[in-house]
Amino acid sequence: MSEPTQVGWTFLRSRRWIGYFAMLIVFSVACVMLGNWQFERRAEARAEIDRIDNNYGAPAVDLADELPTLEAFDESKQKWETVSVVGEYVGDPFLARNRPSPNGVGSDLIQPIRTNSGEVFFVDRGWVAVDGSEATSVKVEDLPQPAGGEVTVEVRLRAGEPKIPGRTSSGRTVASIDLHELAKLSGTEGESYTGAYGMLISESPAGEHGLLPPKPERDEGPHLSYALQWYVFILIALIGVGFAARQEYRGLNAGSGAVKEQDRRRAERKTRKGPTDADEEDALLDA
Repeated sequence: MSEPTQVGWTFLRSRRWIGYFAMLIVFSVACVMLGNWQFERRAEARAEIDRIDNNYGAPAVDLADELPTLEAFDESKQKWETVSVVGEYVGDPFLARNRPSPNGVGSDLIQPIRTNSGEVFFVDRGWVAVDGSEATSVKVEDLPQPAGGEVTVEVRLRAGEPKIPGRTSSGRTVASIDLHELAKLSGTEGESYTGAYGMLISESPAGEHGLLPPKPERDEGPHLSYALQWYVFILIALIGVGFAARQEYRGLNAGSGAVKEQDRRRAERKTRKGPTDADEEDALLDA
């Protein structure tokens, strides 16, 4: 009787297995890219935590010192910086609609203040319970009113927001805190700060204002665990492909000495360990 043909590991060069390896490579590259993306998200979150730690409770500096030009603002360094503005609120407020808060969806009250040096700076004076459908009809006198005359205002710097595609402004309601648009609507183009606006902290003398936001949470999120999970998926895929290759090798080389030796060693290890619980249960059932 002739010996069975031994295939060995040559089946790994077949078109089918080359396809498996190609899919494994594509899957691994995708997992690496997704894992690195999560690492980048974590780095951004940690950078935001550093900005909060360094800037949120820092002493106030003069607005002109922090923003030497109307367009100046470096979000990576100046976000949450506390600045002091001395001037007078001018004109009517704008309502940045569709702003969520613990009390529901409303609008942010955006008021321009003309500084003593002549520039115009926009201040977010808090959240008010005016939703998008009400914003166009609300009366100015029904909104929180700032103090008249000269005021000293402390705010935290935030970058102006981009336009929202498909959403337009109507009257004094705006879709986003787009500082260029606010300058145009208020007739202060060329004299308004367009790099950053301020979130109100306090003002003297004090006026009415909306609900002020709480301090942001120092939370980097689950990005590290998500990133590691993508690399674990690569390891699982490698183990799965390796196991499948081993099983196919054993099936194609069932009569080879190598496979027989593997089976003999496995049987010896099983004998040394003694019968398993399953084996004992099968024996009892047979008896």
